[in-house]
Parts: sequence; structure tokens; C-alpha cells
Amino acid sequence: MAGKMTLYKLVVLGDGGVGKTALTIQLCLNHFVETYDPTIEDSYRKQVQIDGQSCMLEVLDTAGQEEYIALRDQWIRDGEGFVLVYSISSRSSFTRIQRFHSQIQRVKETAMAGSPNYPGSPLSASAPMFGQAPVMLVGNKCDRVTEREVSTQEGQALAKDLGCDFVEASAKNCVNVEKAFFDVVRQLRRQRHQGSGRSPSDRKEPRVRQEKDRARGTSDRRTRGVGGNGYGNNKRQKDKPKCVIL
Repeated sequence: MAGKMTLYKLVVLGDGGVGKTALTIQLCLNHFVETYDPTIEDSYRKQVQIDGQSCMLEVLDTAGQEEYIALRDQWIRDGEGFVLVYSISSRSSFTRIQRFHSQIQRVKETAMAGSPNYPGSPLSASAPMFGQAPVMLVGNKCDRVTEREVSTQEGQALAKDLGCDFVEASAKNCVNVEKAFFDVVRQLRRQRHQGSGRSPSDRKEPRVRQEKDRARGTSDRRTRGVGGNGYGNNKRQKDKPKCVIL
């Protein structure tokens, strides 16, 4: 039977080629993408169970190239939690993390302040309900041991400086993929709980319709493009695994 469940909007940010798409597809479609095909904007949905509670994740996979920096502001405004990704085999992708994090803080703080540049954004459904927007720092490609350029200790130190959680992951070997995303949801639940004074299960949150899938969980890939409302529309189709559309 159809029901309702909580929706969480997560945005994956990071330099180009660090494995943002690979992590997202591994989470949502249980598949590893070998080839690198630069993304502009792809949105996926996946029904999951976290700590005994079913919910729907809406994961936005974004472009890391600088030419899309203006679009990134919109992606950040629409997101509730963020997964910041670098590759342990790329020092340059690690050094750029601070820029992505600063942009998240700037956009969210401006939205919460009620700037006229972002109409309708103050205290919107996508704004954090208590404190800063949850961020998870992910050192991807931890399977590339011989190519490592960034140590685990450096990742931990940066996460401490940024005030966020940290994990090393491998989309290829499916190591810590769920943890990277699920821990952001846990932070969002804590924020909503603190903001409401009620338990997460009691709070009335943004919800979506539930539909059971024949496979493990429910996943929905919605290919979108630049422009329009929300995450955009009409992006060119790419050859990726098919999934159930909600």
C-alpha cells in the first residue's frame, strides 16, 4: 500500500573527477561506474532505512568544474545536507574542499538572513532548522593505496577545522558509501529534533509518496538539466542503469 515517508535532500559537491557520480550511483543503483563522464546535474531518489526508520533520499550529483560555480549557489540553496568529496589520489581536489565548504556556508547564511537576492529562501524547507547545514567530508578512492596523495590524518584534520564529520570511502569496492550519506541524514534528524522539541518520528517533516520496488529498496533516477525550478530539467540522457520511476 502507498504511504508517506520523510524526504531528505542531499547535495554531492567536489572537484571534477573525484568520484561524486560513482558514489551516488553506487548508493542509489548498487552499481559502480568505471568510466568518467562529466556531470552537469543529475538527481536520484532512493528509499532507505536508517536506524529503523524508512525515508527517501533525494541525491543531487553536481558538476565540479568552475564554469558551473553560479549554478552551485542554486544547488546549495535547494539542499539540506552536503557530501563534500575529494580523491585521496588528488592533492588538488583536497585543497579545493575549503572553497566548496565556504560557498555552502555563504549561501546558507545569506538565505537564512533573508537576502533579497534569494527570494523565498528564509526558513524554507531546504534551510537547516537548527544550526549549520550538515556536511560530511569524504576522501573517495581509498582503494587506490599506491596512488595516495592525501593521508587519512590530513583528511581528519581538515574535517576538524571545518567542523564536520569525515570518512574515507571507495565507490569501487562499496566501502563506507552508505555511511557517507546516512550520517548526514542522522545529523538532519538531530537538527529537526532539536528544533521541534519532539522525537524525529513525531515531527511532521516534508514527505513524499512511498512505493515498493521489486528490487532492493526503491531508487529513482531523474535526469535533469540546467534551468527551471528545483534541480532543473531536460538534461541530455546518458546511458545508465534503468530504475523504477516514482
